[in-house]
Amino acid sequence: MTPSQLTGAVLSLLLVFMTGCAGYHVGTESLYRRDVKTVHVPVFMCDSYRRQLGERLTEAVCKRIEARTPFKVVGRPSADTTLAGRIVSDTQYVSIADDYNGPRQKNLNLTVLVEWRDHRGNMIRSLEPIEVDIETGSYLVAEMGQSYATASQESIDKMADQIVNMMTNPW
Repeated sequence: MTPSQLTGAVLSLLLVFMTGCAGYHVGTESLYRRDVKTVHVPVFMCDSYRRQLGERLTEAVCKRIEARTPFKVVGRPSADTTLAGRIVSDTQYVSIADDYNGPRQKNLNLTVLVEWRDHRGNMIRSLEPIEVDIETGSYLVAEMGQSYATASQESIDKMADQIVNMMTNPW
Protein backbone atom coordinates (compact mmCIF):
# COMPACT_ATOMS: atom_id res chain seq x y z
CA MET A 1 0.00 0.00 0.00
CA THR A 2 1.36 3.39 -0.92
CA PRO A 3 1.52 6.23 1.60
CA SER A 4 -1.26 8.14 -0.17
CA GLN A 5 -3.53 5.06 -0.14
CA LEU A 6 -2.75 4.52 3.53
CA THR A 7 -3.54 8.16 4.32
CA GLY A 8 -6.80 7.93 2.36
CA ALA A 9 -7.79 4.73 4.17
CA VAL A 10 -7.05 6.28 7.58
CA LEU A 11 -9.00 9.43 6.72
CA SER A 12 -12.00 7.47 5.44
CA LEU A 13 -11.92 5.25 8.54
CA LEU A 14 -11.71 8.32 10.75
CA LEU A 15 -14.63 9.89 8.86
CA VAL A 16 -16.75 6.75 9.36
CA PHE A 17 -16.06 6.72 13.09
CA MET A 18 -16.82 10.43 13.51
CA THR A 19 -20.10 10.37 11.60
CA GLY A 20 -21.21 7.11 13.18
CA CYS A 21 -21.35 8.71 16.63
CA ALA A 22 -22.87 12.01 15.55
CA GLY A 23 -26.39 11.12 16.69
CA TYR A 24 -25.46 9.86 20.12
CA HIS A 25 -25.26 11.95 23.25
CA VAL A 26 -23.38 11.23 26.41
CA GLY A 27 -24.54 12.04 29.92
CA THR A 28 -27.88 12.71 31.54
CA GLU A 29 -28.92 15.47 29.14
CA SER A 30 -30.07 12.85 26.62
CA LEU A 31 -32.73 11.78 29.14
CA TYR A 32 -34.51 15.13 29.05
CA ARG A 33 -36.14 17.28 26.41
CA ARG A 34 -33.74 19.62 24.65
CA ASP A 35 -36.30 22.30 23.84
CA VAL A 36 -36.96 22.92 27.55
CA LYS A 37 -34.56 25.10 29.48
CA THR A 38 -36.71 26.58 32.25
CA VAL A 39 -39.51 25.20 34.43
CA HIS A 40 -41.99 27.18 36.50
CA VAL A 41 -43.21 25.27 39.57
CA PRO A 42 -46.14 26.99 41.30
CA VAL A 43 -46.92 25.92 44.85
CA PHE A 44 -48.66 22.56 44.82
CA MET A 45 -52.32 22.81 45.80
CA CYS A 46 -53.33 20.67 48.75
CA ASP A 47 -56.71 19.11 49.54
CA SER A 48 -55.42 17.99 52.93
CA TYR A 49 -55.87 19.70 56.27
CA ARG A 50 -52.19 19.29 57.09
CA ARG A 51 -50.45 22.64 57.10
CA GLN A 52 -47.70 23.46 54.61
CA LEU A 53 -47.71 20.04 52.94
CA GLY A 54 -47.98 21.61 49.48
CA GLU A 55 -45.17 24.07 50.20
CA ARG A 56 -42.88 21.30 51.45
CA LEU A 57 -43.52 19.17 48.36
CA THR A 58 -42.94 22.15 46.05
CA GLU A 59 -39.61 22.87 47.73
CA ALA A 60 -38.51 19.23 47.43
CA VAL A 61 -39.48 19.07 43.75
CA CYS A 62 -37.62 22.32 42.94
CA LYS A 63 -34.47 21.10 44.68
CA ARG A 64 -34.53 17.82 42.78
CA ILE A 65 -35.15 19.49 39.42
CA GLU A 66 -32.14 21.75 39.98
CA ALA A 67 -29.93 18.89 41.19
CA ARG A 68 -30.84 16.08 38.79
CA THR A 69 -31.97 17.69 35.53
CA PRO A 70 -30.52 20.25 33.12
CA PHE A 71 -33.61 22.43 33.69
CA LYS A 72 -33.54 25.70 35.62
CA VAL A 73 -36.42 26.45 38.00
CA VAL A 74 -37.64 30.00 37.54
CA GLY A 75 -40.30 31.99 39.32
CA ARG A 76 -42.05 33.44 36.31
CA PRO A 77 -44.99 31.86 34.50
CA SER A 78 -43.43 32.69 31.12
CA ALA A 79 -40.96 29.82 31.47
CA ASP A 80 -40.72 27.10 28.82
CA THR A 81 -42.89 24.72 30.86
CA THR A 82 -45.03 24.68 33.98
CA LEU A 83 -45.09 21.75 36.38
CA ALA A 84 -48.20 21.99 38.54
CA GLY A 85 -49.63 19.55 41.02
CA ARG A 86 -52.29 18.92 43.60
CA ILE A 87 -52.01 16.74 46.68
CA VAL A 88 -55.25 14.80 46.45
CA SER A 89 -54.94 12.90 49.70
CA ASP A 90 -52.63 12.13 52.55
CA THR A 91 -53.66 9.22 54.67
CA GLN A 92 -52.23 7.36 57.58
CA TYR A 93 -53.31 4.07 59.04
CA VAL A 94 -52.04 1.62 61.62
CA SER A 95 -50.30 -1.34 60.01
CA ILE A 96 -48.98 -3.01 63.18
CA ALA A 97 -50.63 -2.71 66.59
CA ASP A 98 -49.08 -3.65 69.93
CA ASP A 99 -50.65 -5.88 72.58
CA TYR A 100 -52.73 -2.99 73.92
CA ASN A 101 -54.08 -2.08 70.46
CA GLY A 102 -51.85 0.98 70.28
CA PRO A 103 -50.10 1.91 67.04
CA ARG A 104 -46.70 0.28 66.76
CA GLN A 105 -46.22 1.14 63.09
CA LYS A 106 -48.22 3.47 60.85
CA ASN A 107 -48.19 3.88 57.10
CA LEU A 108 -48.37 7.34 55.55
CA ASN A 109 -49.51 7.66 51.94
CA LEU A 110 -49.49 10.68 49.65
CA THR A 111 -51.44 10.83 46.40
CA VAL A 112 -50.57 13.64 44.00
CA LEU A 113 -51.99 14.64 40.62
CA VAL A 114 -49.24 16.19 38.46
CA GLU A 115 -49.57 18.09 35.19
CA TRP A 116 -46.64 19.25 33.04
CA ARG A 117 -47.59 21.71 30.33
CA ASP A 118 -45.42 23.22 27.63
CA HIS A 119 -45.83 26.89 26.69
CA ARG A 120 -43.68 29.66 25.26
CA GLY A 121 -44.01 33.43 25.27
CA ASN A 122 -47.43 34.97 25.83
CA MET A 123 -49.31 32.28 23.96
CA ILE A 124 -49.97 29.24 26.11
CA ARG A 125 -50.50 25.96 24.31
CA SER A 126 -50.95 22.59 25.91
CA LEU A 127 -48.95 19.71 24.50
CA GLU A 128 -50.57 16.59 25.90
CA PRO A 129 -50.46 17.40 29.59
CA ILE A 130 -49.08 14.58 31.66
CA GLU A 131 -51.58 13.85 34.37
CA VAL A 132 -50.16 11.23 36.65
CA ASP A 133 -51.74 9.94 39.83
CA ILE A 134 -48.71 9.14 41.97
CA GLU A 135 -48.93 7.42 45.31
CA THR A 136 -46.08 6.87 47.73
CA GLY A 137 -45.79 5.80 51.32
CA SER A 138 -43.48 5.61 54.28
CA TYR A 139 -43.51 3.99 57.69
CA LEU A 140 -43.76 5.69 61.04
CA VAL A 141 -42.26 3.64 63.87
CA ALA A 142 -42.46 5.63 67.09
CA GLU A 143 -40.28 3.16 68.98
CA MET A 144 -37.44 3.91 66.58
CA GLY A 145 -37.64 7.63 67.32
CA GLN A 146 -39.65 8.58 64.27
CA SER A 147 -42.40 11.15 64.36
CA TYR A 148 -45.04 12.25 61.92
CA ALA A 149 -42.68 14.98 60.73
CA THR A 150 -39.89 12.56 59.80
CA ALA A 151 -42.23 10.07 58.15
CA SER A 152 -44.06 12.75 56.18
CA GLN A 153 -40.74 14.22 55.01
CA GLU A 154 -39.70 10.77 53.80
CA SER A 155 -42.98 10.49 51.85
CA ILE A 156 -42.45 13.97 50.39
CA ASP A 157 -38.90 13.08 49.31
CA LYS A 158 -40.09 9.87 47.63
CA MET A 159 -42.88 11.77 45.91
CA ALA A 160 -40.48 14.46 44.65
CA ASP A 161 -38.21 11.75 43.22
CA GLN A 162 -41.13 10.19 41.35
CA ILE A 163 -42.26 13.54 39.97
CA VAL A 164 -38.79 14.40 38.65
CA ASN A 165 -38.42 10.89 37.19
CA MET A 166 -41.66 11.57 35.30
CA MET A 167 -39.93 14.46 33.51
CA THR A 168 -37.54 12.21 31.57
CA ASN A 169 -38.06 11.43 27.89
CA PRO A 170 -40.05 8.26 27.19
CA TRP A 171 -37.93 5.48 25.74
